[in-house]
Amino acid sequence: MSIEFPEAQILAKEMNSTLKGKVIDSYSLREYEKMQRIGFLNKEINDFKMLVGKRVLGATSSGNTIRLKLENQFNLIITPEYGGVILYQEKKVEEPKFHLKLDFADDSIITIRMTSMGVIYAVDDGNLDKVYIYRRDFLGAPSLDDPRQTLEHFKVALSLKNTQLKPMLVGKDAVTVGLSNSAFQDILFRARINPKRKTGNLRDDEVTSLYESIRQLIEERVMLGGKDEFIDLHGRRGRYMPLMGSNMKDKTCTRCGSLVESIPLGGGKVYFCPNCQK
Repeated sequence: MSIEFPEAQILAKEMNSTLKGKVIDSYSLREYEKMQRIGFLNKEINDFKMLVGKRVLGATSSGNTIRLKLENQFNLIITPEYGGVILYQEKKVEEPKFHLKLDFADDSIITIRMTSMGVIYAVDDGNLDKVYIYRRDFLGAPSLDDPRQTLEHFKVALSLKNTQLKPMLVGKDAVTVGLSNSAFQDILFRARINPKRKTGNLRDDEVTSLYESIRQLIEERVMLGGKDEFIDLHGRRGRYMPLMGSNMKDKTCTRCGSLVESIPLGGGKVYFCPNCQK
């Protein structure tokens, strides 16, 4: 299950309140070789030694990425974009599967495991902009909580290209960061917009509806602790049930009763209501 903007925000807030002030006593890495080969983890494994002895200053997020800020201008960058579990234990009761484990001086631990593709990177402030995922999520298009991401900015960004909606909302060229196929399907259902539509033929009121639907989705998912398959820092499962997606396969639309359809789009399957979404 992908970790999108709301879930990354939840994890960052939990890490900020739970880990702030703790000192890293030691670390362990397991089954990291594949991640390292494809560039999702430091080439120099000894970079992780720099974590030891450092105090956690706080955590922030942007897009799908979490930045754990440490003293002496050091960072742990975590992007469980295509699926991951980050768990905290006050006292180690059991050791779940992990790629990286941090042991703190007070005997608490945090484990990080990628269930699909994702990034774990130990890096100092001077080299942050060399980490692609950091550049994309923190230095690229404004995220949903960025003051620059106003309705007017959103409208202008969408008007610059006449292309399908999905690459404008999902992926490296999107006008914002942190949304994936799951959010895309819910957003379009809320806005009553067909996924086949292009940005160039959207009416002004439809663009406004799209923007407001994104905001509503983010607020609801954060309020409900993330998607139903998401597990937060303390092992609690999210309570947000998707309005549209694979969970609606062979089912009828909750608004009008029409049979939900699906099409391949942008490297994934997109579900929609052919009656409600025009």
